[in-house]
Order: sequence, then structure tokens, then C-alpha cells
Amino acid sequence: MRRSRRGFLAGAASLGTLLPASVRAAQSSTDSPAGSILDVGGIRAGHFTDTRRPTGCTVLLFDKPATAGVDYDGSAPGESLGVLLQPVSPLNQIHGLFLTGGGPMALGASAGVVKFLEERQIGYDWGVPNVRIPIVPSAVIDDLAQGDGRLRVGPEEAYRACEAARADALAEGSVGAGTGATVGKMFVGRGLGGMKGGLATGSVKHGDVVIGALVVVNAAGDIVDWRRGEVIAGARTSDGRGFARSVDLLRADLARRGERASAIADDPLRATTLSVVATNVTLSKTELTKLAMMANTGAARAINPYHTQGDGDQMFAVSTGSLSSNVSLTALGAIAAELVADTIVRAARVATGLPRWPAVREL
Repeated sequence: MRRSRRGFLAGAASLGTLLPASVRAAQSSTDSPAGSILDVGGIRAGHFTDTRRPTGCTVLLFDKPATAGVDYDGSAPGESLGVLLQPVSPLNQIHGLFLTGGGPMALGASAGVVKFLEERQIGYDWGVPNVRIPIVPSAVIDDLAQGDGRLRVGPEEAYRACEAARADALAEGSVGAGTGATVGKMFVGRGLGGMKGGLATGSVKHGDVVIGALVVVNAAGDIVDWRRGEVIAGARTSDGRGFARSVDLLRADLARRGERASAIADDPLRATTLSVVATNVTLSKTELTKLAMMANTGAARAINPYHTQGDGDQMFAVSTGSLSSNVSLTALGAIAAELVADTIVRAARVATGLPRWPAVREL
């Protein structure tokens, strides 16, 4: 049976169907960022994807040491060296970023990135002959429930991601740190399944100014096409044919007035969205901390609810410093927030499903 374009789009909105390439192209100017974080320049990125089970890691390497800040608003962020990104730290630059699946136990895999950089004499001069100290802040998502959780990324896999890093292309979807990511999972104990999350990247350019983003979407909440106000991925109804709308379920729990609500899967460390915004504009660590804070408001537009009790959300902001320009930090933050929101939506749309965790494009 033939369907009208209006009917098709209505069905796509209700079931989260990925629109055909021709329709996506027509809408790309409003709801899908083009390009990638690599457009900022001075950045190389690579993935390792574990084919034994859905997990992996992603690394960002910088041609020159980069200045960075971070915003932590999640309840239980799994991270390493993030404290060095606070404005009070005297270490102003980093040499890489490492994002991985595998939960907190996988943080040690960052040693592979450190080894890769140290072999190339990249890092701080520590005053010891032939020794350089690479600073590589790291962050994790929990994907241990997908497949055999004993199989995790280690230093060798992180090293291989560094070897694969390129400056001209970066795969998206269920790859790297986004391989085992899922969304809409607070109500699985009530028989309401979630969906597949993933990794995506994008960029915007305004004159000489470039802002890029990379996200790993592993959220407890639903993913919302914020430009249309429609849920596109998240907790599904018991028959799997529609969206349960997580916030509506939480509202109903509050209305029970003292009655014990049904179980919510909201334990610490179980859900996390990792985001990186980067720009070529020269910014200080304090300015980048503010940029990360503003960009995080974009994630809140596309994830609902966001920063839940169980989320360990982390937002990194990086400056490669190739453009010295008197640019409004407020303007950078406002545009970065929109870019992050769009890139999170894209991550859901480009993901590939897992058993019991369908993807947007597979419904």
C-alpha cells in the first residue's frame, strides 16, 4: 500500500523510523549536523570496536597540546584525570581524550593511549631524561549488560584505536565507545524495553570559526528530536509499538502519593552520555569550563530526563587554539549547545540495533 509523504513522516515520528536518505537530506539544514569534530583541525580520531561483544573505545589525539575544560553534572561519572581540567589546576593542556565502554574497570585501558603518545615523545617534559608525561583524561560508559561483560577494552585495544586515528574521516553509529550504548532503560524492570544508542559527530562553521562535537549516547532517558518536540528513541510500550515517554511514567509515579512506585533502573554508573565539543578558537581553561557548561544545556534538550540519579554524564570542551579571534564566548556556547543537541539525535538515528534493543532505523 502506498503512503503519502505526510503519512510516512507521521509514522516515522511515532515509531522512531529512520527517514529515507532523500528526506534526511532535505531536512539536514535543520535537524542533522554535517561534518565532524575533525573539521576543527588539529584533531585525529580513531575507534576500536570489539567484535566479540558489543563494546569498544574511541580516542581523540591532538596535533599540538590542547586546552580543555569539563562539566560534570552526572551523579556517578566514571572518569580519570578529569580533576586536572578544573581551572585551578596548573596543567593547562592535554594530549588526548579517551572514551570507552566497559564501565569503571575499563578506565585502565587508557594506558594504551599513554603508551602510544609516550613512544612518540608527546607529553609534558618532567625534567627526567627521555621521559614525557602524556595527559589523557578518560571517561567510560556502562555496557556490561550487553554480551559477556568480562570482555572489556584493555590497553592493547586502546593502542589500536590510536593507530587507527585519522584526521579526515570518523565512522559513526554502533562503533567505538558507542558500540554497546543503549537508551530509555529506566523501566526495563516493568517490561518496557529501551532502544539502541550510539556515537555521532558533527560540526558547524561560521566564517573562520569552527565548532565540532562528538557524543556517545548511553542515556537513561529518552532521545528527543528537540526541534520538533518528538521522542525518537527511548522506553517503549509493553507491546513495543510506541513510546512510553519516561517523564510521563515518572510523573505518574509521583501522583501515587505515598504508594511505593514500581522499580526504576536508576542505579549509579548504569547510564552515561559522554560529549566533547571542540573549537579552533583560542580559549583559556576557565573559558572552556564555561563553554562545557553551556554546551551541556544542549544535551538536556535532546535527552529527557537528563542527569538522572544513575547518569554519569560528562561534557568536555577543547580548544586547539589555531584561531586567535575576539569571539563572544556566549555565542560559542549557544551554538555549541544546538550542535550537541543535534548530534545526540543523530547518534540515535545512525545506531545499529542489538537483541532486545532495536535501533531507530530498524523499527
